[in-house]
Amino acid sequence: MENPGLVVHGQTASFSTALRSLVNNPQYSDVCFVVGQERQEVFAHRCLLACRCNFFQRLLGTELGPGMPSPVVLSTVPAEAFLAVLEFLYTNSVKLHRHSVLEVLTAAVEYGLEELRELCLEFVVKVLDVELVCEALQVAVTFGLGPLQERCIAFIEAHSQEALRTRGFLELSAAALLPLLRSDKLCVDEVELVRAAWSWARVGAAVLERPVAEVAAPVVPELRLALLAPAELSALEEQNRREPFIPVRTRGARLRSTPQRGDPELGVRFCPVSPWRRGTAGLRGDPPSPVGGADRGGVEMSCPEERGCGPGSIVPPTEGDPAPGAPPLSGPALQVTQGRD
Repeated sequence: MENPGLVVHGQTASFSTALRSLVNNPQYSDVCFVVGQERQEVFAHRCLLACRCNFFQRLLGTELGPGMPSPVVLSTVPAEAFLAVLEFLYTNSVKLHRHSVLEVLTAAVEYGLEELRELCLEFVVKVLDVELVCEALQVAVTFGLGPLQERCIAFIEAHSQEALRTRGFLELSAAALLPLLRSDKLCVDEVELVRAAWSWARVGAAVLERPVAEVAAPVVPELRLALLAPAELSALEEQNRREPFIPVRTRGARLRSTPQRGDPELGVRFCPVSPWRRGTAGLRGDPPSPVGGADRGGVEMSCPEERGCGPGSIVPPTEGDPAPGAPPLSGPALQVTQGRD
């Protein structure tokens, strides 16, 4: 009986180097791609692409025939990202860069290259920073990459103010912005988050050529206006008159200084409340709850320890402030409770 053969291996480095030399090499190539908005020509070899990737196997079927067919146009993938995909297909390794890794990740997902996708995800996590995180969050939401989405949200929670000022934040889709607004751990005053969402809606309105209020409609219910101080609510009301942001669902409904309970329906519900002082007013976390008895009227707010205010602060009311449960004062004081029915 003949002994089974023994597989022996040569040096992989020289093999990989030889194959890498074929990437975008017109010599012996039998397919040409025109990629990206810059319409750059990229040369490749059908047999290698087809055996490594089912996407290219379907794309480069036998119906193309022998010889050099007409260029295959792939206009949505940038040339640099496409060349990285080819490098991986030819050598099973790839050199990734921070500025283009999300484009490579997108191509890997679209082409069904799971191993390349995982390599890109590992790299993104290593290089994640304030400028990259919102763009990474958008990719994660678009392609359903749950672990990456969780990592991005956790990063933004720790660097909220910086992340809200980036171009990537303004370019988020509503679907990507919503999980951020639902977070209880954002280290930012709510008024800053409202301003950031307003700026986001303005950018979206300009791009989509739609009213700001229409663009903002999906995200406004997630803004926790109950955390705004009375003066901040008044300023919001005035700005909303000049530039509608909070969409009005019923004709004639508007922000008012002395609204009736449950009216109007603005995606959020407004009702009167006394203007208690808050030691950590506007910070996200657990909703405020009266503490200390009816004679104190203080409000306890949870605050991240890194902000220097400890786990919570209690500030007694000023003279004239009513205790919890007392009739509401007249004037501009508002309590806003979120309408999540």
